[in-house]
Amino acid sequence: MANTLTRLLKLGALYAAAQQGFAFAYLASRNVRQSLASEQNTAPRGVIYEHTERYDAYTVTRRIEDGIERLTYTPHERKFDTPIIMQHGMWHGAWCWDGWQALLATWGWESHAHSLPGHAGSLPQKPIWLCTLDYYLSFLVDEIKRMPVKPVLMGHSMGGALAQWYLRYVSDDLPATILVAPWAAYSVIADGFWPMVKRDPLVLPLSMLSWSAGNWVRNPQRAKEALITEGARLSPQELTAHLSNESILAVYQHNPPFWSPPQLVQTPMLLLSGQRDAIVTLNGHKRMAKLYNADHRIIANSGHNLMTEASYQQTAQIIHDWLVEQRVN
Repeated sequence: MANTLTRLLKLGALYAAAQQGFAFAYLASRNVRQSLASEQNTAPRGVIYEHTERYDAYTVTRRIEDGIERLTYTPHERKFDTPIIMQHGMWHGAWCWDGWQALLATWGWESHAHSLPGHAGSLPQKPIWLCTLDYYLSFLVDEIKRMPVKPVLMGHSMGGALAQWYLRYVSDDLPATILVAPWAAYSVIADGFWPMVKRDPLVLPLSMLSWSAGNWVRNPQRAKEALITEGARLSPQELTAHLSNESILAVYQHNPPFWSPPQLVQTPMLLLSGQRDAIVTLNGHKRMAKLYNADHRIIANSGHNLMTEASYQQTAQIIHDWLVEQRVN
């Protein structure tokens, strides 16, 4: 029995070593600028779904075109010419922004939320476990290029990381960037992953066995602990039903030696933190705000998914007021 256990432990250690070796070699081989220079969207071209609904103050269009799902909220009385691009985070899709999109449209903002490949209504284009941040970044760049003028860029969680990657690798001349409970600037592992492991010790072995970050929110209880607090717009069961799988490689990539944050960022930035965020730490966000010279607001009694928390209306008002203060037209 002891010999069998020893052999199993050795096999497990060899598997883990080989897996981590592959991850580091694969990420070391990634060239962000090459990824951005080549077409990453391999989905069939054309519109496969479109539906429009008209409300009192705005019209909502959901479209799946060229494999990418988009939700557009168009105000009937447009007060601002600058559109807002919304980039979701791990496990999520365009659906997560609907509460803020409705409020912002009521206040005169046009907004566009999209789902990354393999998330929500967007078609899978490669195995999720092989998806990396540079791969996802190419789709965000495509969405920004679709806009008639440079948009405000809003990113949640991993989407906040992608916003930082955009500022470093693409352009630092946006009207404004809003980071919503983003991955911290220096290291998502140092400023978020280890507190999660302490709360849920199975995260690490399950991530290694499945080569996936989906197990972090593997059931309603774990999703609730990680993402929301009491009174959220979605119940834990409703939230879990919406969530998708996610690549662990993307988590690895937002850490040294594969990543370092941009310096001397010029784009005006608002950083929003949930006081009760279980994914990223407030200390990490405070260092981040200092690095980026960002306006930092901490939302009381709120978790990671600020756009679906009970406080979502107050937080949306903070965003609107800040954009007006920045004179974003």
